[in-house]
Amino acid sequence: MALEKEALEVLQSVPTSLWIGGPADPVEGGTFAVHNPATGETLLEIADAGPRDAVKALDAAVAVQAEWAATPSRERGEILRAVFEAITARSEDFALLMTLEMGKALPESRNEVRYGAEFFRWFAEEAVRVHGRYQHSPLGTGRIIVHKQPVGPCLAITPWNFPLAMGTRKIGPALAAGCTMLVKPASATPLTMLLLAKLCGEAGLPDGVLSVIPSSRSAAVTKPLLEDSRLRKLTFTGSTEVGRKLVEQAAPLLLRTSMELGGNAPFVVFDDADVDAAAQGAMLAKLRNGGEACTAANRFHVQAGVAEEFTAKFAKAMESVVLGPGTDPETTLGPLVSEDQLNTVSELVEDAVAKGAKVRIGGERPDGTGWYYPATVLAELPADARILREEVFGPVAPVVTFETEEEGLAAANDTEFGLVAYIYTRDLDRALRIAEGLESGMVGVNRGVISDTAAPFGGVKSSGFGREGGSEGIEEYLSTKYIALT
Repeated sequence: MALEKEALEVLQSVPTSLWIGGPADPVEGGTFAVHNPATGETLLEIADAGPRDAVKALDAAVAVQAEWAATPSRERGEILRAVFEAITARSEDFALLMTLEMGKALPESRNEVRYGAEFFRWFAEEAVRVHGRYQHSPLGTGRIIVHKQPVGPCLAITPWNFPLAMGTRKIGPALAAGCTMLVKPASATPLTMLLLAKLCGEAGLPDGVLSVIPSSRSAAVTKPLLEDSRLRKLTFTGSTEVGRKLVEQAAPLLLRTSMELGGNAPFVVFDDADVDAAAQGAMLAKLRNGGEACTAANRFHVQAGVAEEFTAKFAKAMESVVLGPGTDPETTLGPLVSEDQLNTVSELVEDAVAKGAKVRIGGERPDGTGWYYPATVLAELPADARILREEVFGPVAPVVTFETEEEGLAAANDTEFGLVAYIYTRDLDRALRIAEGLESGMVGVNRGVISDTAAPFGGVKSSGFGREGGSEGIEEYLSTKYIALT
């Protein structure tokens, strides 16, 4: 009963309107429902933005862009710091809200709140560290000044799997650089971003600097923005398929773009690895966010000499996972975000089993309400199993074996994606050799979680381009100007 009361209170604190310089009614009217994945029930009906609302939000951003860019960086940083403190003060509210709308277990949500809030603290500090350059021309013809300026109004399109962190990772550097920003959150999980916008306003962020325009019609809302020359930057986190379309739409106006797209992360265990540590690292890499993460390990490549030992220990560890509603304190694995996602995960497992894979644990969706799938380990997978090619985005771990180091590296790189990879080995030379040979933007060595606000996050190949976080993150929102002086 206490939790039900807390849930009601946090839902009542969320704006159900659009957020354009404060609460704003949609021009065209209309609402859409946000559902609880644990029950399928409606949590809230919120305002549904249309194309004209998007243009209205851009109008607001353009109107204050020059003023925000001229705001001293220290002042911008202090506002970001105030938002960090506000999120931290309401961390339990944010965690519960994310669990309600996305389904993840409360411990996962609490971890995301800490991680997501940290981007505001990090970029509050980076705001005052935007550096240029002054030098004499080596030809003796004058002086060279290199000056960094904000790109201008930005559009961020965020996914449903990390309702807070995928927004703060973009909003933090944009605001620190002096850019205004529009956020179009995923229609499945817009509530967290609306609450964040409210806190930003309370922390002193000027009206119009940040707008949130949730919509059930994503393409219709983003189209007029991508065709408007006043917009200068697009940042997107989501599927590679959608990312490709957005890059095409951004091309006519040559928008600055950064794309954090799909992954198919390999988890490579060599025969000299600490197998117990590898099994525990595999749990972290696979079950981060219930497997609904682009950084989640998707393929487990294990050298033949330790394959059975690793698989047995991994399966045993997966047995400890408790499936249930994310709000239950005993739960360690909540439901998937939607029925469509549940069907996708089920189909990938069924395809693998039909082609000869062996189920070591899990493998069957439970009866009852909610969009649940159990922690699953598959072994003896054939090379043509779809799950080895497609991002599963769920708590399913396919284990395949390899013989030599060269085979392991080749198998890890045998994908169009290149976001993150994980390797386990006791040999430092091998660790560096494999890390350098992996076609991946990030590599975890003997660790199953690699995300860090102080490190650059991003991929190569079909996993996108651009970096978020670290000192590199703010560069995505800055233009370089060369000034020649005599």
